[in-house]
This record gives sequence, structure tokens and C-alpha cells, in this order.
Amino acid sequence: MATADLNDSLKEKISFLPETPGVYTYYDRDGQVIYIGKAKNLRRRVSSYFNRTHEVLRTNVLVRNIADLSYIVVPTEQDALNLENSMIKEFKPRYNVLLKDDKSYPWIAVTAEMYPRVFITRQHIKDGTKYYGPYTNTQVARTVIDLVRQLYPLRTCRVPITPESIARGTTRLCLQYHIKRCRGCCHGLISREEYASYIDHIKQILRGDTAALMTYLRDEMSRLAADLRFEEAQQLKVKYRLLENYCSHSVIVSQTIGDIDVFGIDAIEGDADVYVNYMHVRLGAVVRSLTLRYKRSLDEAAADILAYAIAEVRESLGITPDEVVVAEPPGVDMPDITFTIPRRGDKAHLLEVSQQNARQARTDDLKYMAKHNPAERVNKTLERLRADFRLPVLPHHIECFDNSNIQGTNPVASCVVFRDGKPAKREYRHFNIKTVEGPDDFASMREVLTRRYSRLMAEGQELPQLIVVDGGKGQLSSAVEALDGLGLRGVISVVGIAKRLEEIYFPGDSVPLYIDKNSESLRIIQHLRDEAHRFGITHHRDRRSNSALTSRLDSVRGIGPQSRNLLLQKFHSLSRITAASEAELAGVVGPARARLLYAALHDPDAE
Repeated sequence: MATADLNDSLKEKISFLPETPGVYTYYDRDGQVIYIGKAKNLRRRVSSYFNRTHEVLRTNVLVRNIADLSYIVVPTEQDALNLENSMIKEFKPRYNVLLKDDKSYPWIAVTAEMYPRVFITRQHIKDGTKYYGPYTNTQVARTVIDLVRQLYPLRTCRVPITPESIARGTTRLCLQYHIKRCRGCCHGLISREEYASYIDHIKQILRGDTAALMTYLRDEMSRLAADLRFEEAQQLKVKYRLLENYCSHSVIVSQTIGDIDVFGIDAIEGDADVYVNYMHVRLGAVVRSLTLRYKRSLDEAAADILAYAIAEVRESLGITPDEVVVAEPPGVDMPDITFTIPRRGDKAHLLEVSQQNARQARTDDLKYMAKHNPAERVNKTLERLRADFRLPVLPHHIECFDNSNIQGTNPVASCVVFRDGKPAKREYRHFNIKTVEGPDDFASMREVLTRRYSRLMAEGQELPQLIVVDGGKGQLSSAVEALDGLGLRGVISVVGIAKRLEEIYFPGDSVPLYIDKNSESLRIIQHLRDEAHRFGITHHRDRRSNSALTSRLDSVRGIGPQSRNLLLQKFHSLSRITAASEAELAGVVGPARARLLYAALHDPDAE
């Protein structure tokens, strides 16, 4: 199936896909899920389905049936693998073969018996057993089980143990007891309280606290090495290295969570569009995700939008969540729902993934708008800039200035121009600093702005609505002085951007403004600043190179490149040319040029 055969909507979705890890879902014309896959790079993986004919007939049939797609972004490829696993088991798509059964990955089970057992399993039984995982690396799971059993004398037999069986005493003590790997649970030789403390510690380790295991392994390695038992110490070292790279459970899948709903929100102050991502987590696995877009009409708070989203999900999907994970409580009281605001742990990670998907939806919409309605996209961006920087008009024309010098040598400045939020590179300008001695960035900024806008005013050219200077309060004050001197203070707005924390400074205000890091306004200002820096540094390097290659002979009237080369061939250096007599110079370049050259080299006032 070639890309040309795709419908326009599907083509656009593929072109907007991010180059991040994630899980993609294909739908047929009836809206049924037909395939779920994972990708390290979503755009590259999904595009590969449509840009060639596949050798496997089944894949070609799948591609012909694809009518739509959706995706979920996740932080890592490991998370994509686990999310794909849980979603395939939930939807059982027609064209997925792998991962449909419950035997895909091993889990570590802790039973709910009188004396619980800890073992690896690929099956889930609803009998109170706790499951930890999944473990995509079986060797890691076996290593954890082996180390846990070395730490704690756990029973491994499947003999049902009850108070009655212990009282009867009919069970024989097995080999594990005699080699001191079990405390004789079947005969009640260890109390239930002491054994329960073992299980509590093991559950803590399986939830991710591996500090106890790491300490134990380090101590054991030291002890074995001190006893010269190097082979055994090396075996423990291998397990220690495995444990260092071990992550007890995934962000996306966690058997300690259960059934919850997660709502991530992306709301930027001053922007009418608010995006809310909903994730449904069942038995610790994400099985559904969708993103809703809302448009504020009366500058509603993000908490109010969140309440609308929860109500809409409950009504449209018929879901009544018991526990909802959010970053802040909604603006409406919902007594039948328990709201959780996590600070760390699995729920906090799931919330971050949900918020990442909400941000990605905003990015996709901006790309769509830029392609189909560029004028609306430009006006939306400029309106955001106007609100963030307190401007009286939309900043269609913005200019940014930056100084470059090394200890005052070869000082230059750059001016870059953006129109409608995009670089207008033909209007970029370089400035060689003429009136400032030494490394004085403030004076250089005054000179450049004065020269730039004096010329624009003299030629009757358009002035910008906004000037951005690269620097803090000092550079901004110099720019304001230059505009005051030209009578442009009330005509052009000016701000400064500091590099350290991206603070935005305004004239007459000592407290900087910190713009939302995800704001389109900040991205444009950063782009301006980076372009000005790049353009200025390039010119500064060129000037340094030219000055290093320029000879003093080039400044002497009458001495051109040919005469200079003849002199250097004869005398080999400028110092020898200076020491030569006028007659010696005349022998190379003639009497007239020799007289001019001798005077220039020995008389500072000579032209």
C-alpha cells in the first residue's frame, strides 16, 4: 500500500507523529481495533507500514484495512513494551499474534497462605496472591528470587499448611529444613509473626527498595573475598551487577495499583485551549487512553475544565471511577470519587505520562493549524506573545540584538529579524562596534540600537513592534537609553532575556517574569536569542580570522597583493622589510612605491 493510497486524514496523522517511544493502534472502517504495536520512534515505525510492499501477505492485508490510528507516548521503550502487552490483552486485536495470552512475561507471586510462598509464575489466579512485575528479563526475575531466598529462609513446598496440619504433625521435615533454607513452617517451628516480617521485607524489595539486597551483596562479597573464596564472591558480583540495572516494575504496569483513572491536563495561562488526557488503568495496566480538547470561553480555571472532563468521561464511556489520580483537585465537589494527588511512586509516574500525552495533543493541533490555516496559527501565536509581554499591539515584526567580543577585541553585534514568528534571514544585519573601547557590552548595545533605528527612521522604513536584547537588566537599560535618545520609547516595546533561568526583564521592573516553559512565546524568544547569538558569533569569528590574516603592508597606499608578495619573497618577514633601506625597497617595488612604503613604516603620521 503506497502512501498515495491513504486518505488525507491518515496522511496528516502520520506526518504529525512524534519521534518518541510509544504505542500505536490501528482501526478499521468500523472503528474496531485491528492491531496494536510499540515503537522506539513512532513516526518512523508507523511510516514503514505504508511506504513499501511487505513480503508477508498478512502485513499487506493489515495495511489495506487500516482506516485510522491513534497513539500514546511514553517515556521509554520498556514502557512501550509493557503498555503494548496490557493493551493487546485488553482488546485482543485481529492481527496481533504475540502477547495475547497471559503467559507473555513472568511475574513474582507472593501467596496469601498461612506461611506465604514466593515464586515465579506466568499465570494470574484471583486467590489473594500479590503479583509483582512483569519482568521482561527472566534472568533478572530468577536472580531476584534467588537473592530473596538467600536473604530469608522461605518455604518452597506446595504442602497446604493449616493449624490443624501442624497439630497433627504428619508432615516430614524436608531437605530444605536440614540444609537450613527453611525454618520448618510445616511443623510450626517458626512463628507466623516472624515469618510475616520476612514477607513484609520481601514485598518492600519487590516494590523497588533494593537497598537491603545491595547492602547484603556488598557485605557478602567482602566477607567471601576476605576468606579467599573468590569464585563465590565473583558469582555474587554477577548478581550484584544484574541488580544494579534492575528496575522492580514499570511506569506503565504495576500490580500494586489496581483499578484507577488518571487525568493529565495541559493548560497554559492566557491560552484558550486546554487539553485533558484520560487513562484508564485496570489491574495496574493502562488499557485505554484518549485526549479531550476544551476551549475556554470565560477564562475558566484549569480545575473547572478538569471537572468538565471527568463528567464527560463518565457520561460518554459509562465509567464511574472510584479513585482518580490528578495533579490538582477539580473545581467541583465530587463526593463519590476519591481524588489522589501523588508526589512520587507509580501513580506520580502515570500522571506524568498522561500529562505528556496532553502536551503532545497540543503540539499535534499546532502542527495541523500551521499546515491548514497558517494565518490563524500566526495570529494565535502573536496574540499569545502580546499577552505574555504586555504589548499594546500584535508583534508582527520583532528584532533581537546580541554583542560578541573576546576581552574587547573585534567587538561586533548582530541583529536578527522575525516576521510573524519566523526568521526573516534576508533582513539580518551585522554591526562592527566603532565608538566603544574595551569590553563594554552596555555601551555597545547603546551604539548599535542608535545606529540601527536612526537609519530606519532616516530611510522611512518600518519599525519593529518589539525589541529583544540578549541580557539582563544592564543591557535592557542601555537599550532603553538608546530608544529614549531617539524618541522611540513609547513607540517600540523592549524586553531583555537572561540566559541562566530564561528570565524576562521589563523596563522599570526589577522583578523578572518567568514564562511557562511549554509556552509558544518562550520558544519564539529563545529562538530569537539563539539566532542572534549564532549570527553574531559567526561574524565575530570571521573578523578574528581576517584580522589574523591581514598584513600591515595591505594598509599602505600603492602596495597591492603582487607588490606585497614580492617583498615577502625577498625579505621573508615584516620586521626585515621595516629594517630595509629605501634603496633596498626600491630594488623590489620601484622608487615611487618604495618612498611611500618607507614613509608608512617609519613615519606614524604618513598616509
